[in-house]
Amino acid sequence: MAPRVKTSERIVQTSLELFNQQGERSVSTNHIAAHMEISPGNLYYHFPNKQAIIAVLFREYEALVDSFLRPPQGRAMVVADKRFYLQAVLAGMWRYRFLHRDLEHLLESDPELATGYRRFSQRCLIQGGAIYQGFVDAGILTMDPVQTEALTLNAWIILTSWVRFLCTTNENSAHLSAEAIKRGVYQVLVLEAGFVTPQAKEAVDALFKEFYVPLNQALEEVK
Repeated sequence: MAPRVKTSERIVQTSLELFNQQGERSVSTNHIAAHMEISPGNLYYHFPNKQAIIAVLFREYEALVDSFLRPPQGRAMVVADKRFYLQAVLAGMWRYRFLHRDLEHLLESDPELATGYRRFSQRCLIQGGAIYQGFVDAGILTMDPVQTEALTLNAWIILTSWVRFLCTTNENSAHLSAEAIKRGVYQVLVLEAGFVTPQAKEAVDALFKEFYVPLNQALEEVK
């Protein structure tokens, strides 16, 4: 017999599903309670408002990213690490896509969340830079420190704005696809093309083919 899921955990999971499907702004606590077939009072017993649910979801997303966005310890990096990071980023963006779609609104609505997100962003930029430096140290990329910093920042800008870009290209953007988001991850990979060393080119070219999604397909996938 499967263990019973706590009501609070069900509320968080249901909220994530509804936020992803419909956009956070379109979903109220009453919608969440009705979808779960519980009373609004039952929901408010666990969470005083929608912002409290979003805060939990952001902490989940933050913990997920923190768990993988770091260089491996005790060994040189390899091209396979690049695939790992790209796949992990894609999975995180897909699972918590509502955060990316409604980010500015969410941060404006909750000063505490905005503060946490700023710390999260700074940490991601530091860790992302360390990962790129690891690829430089391993002879996979050739960059000086200024180029490494610029590449890290450009990658962050693309990843955090890609979902909103998709939403601006289609008037019916409630439903995003994993393929559409995958193209955003590919855009980050493209940034590195001019810095790949000759010995790593064949392996990195294989990643280009693996993550490539035609742009017209990615935009059509926003349905």
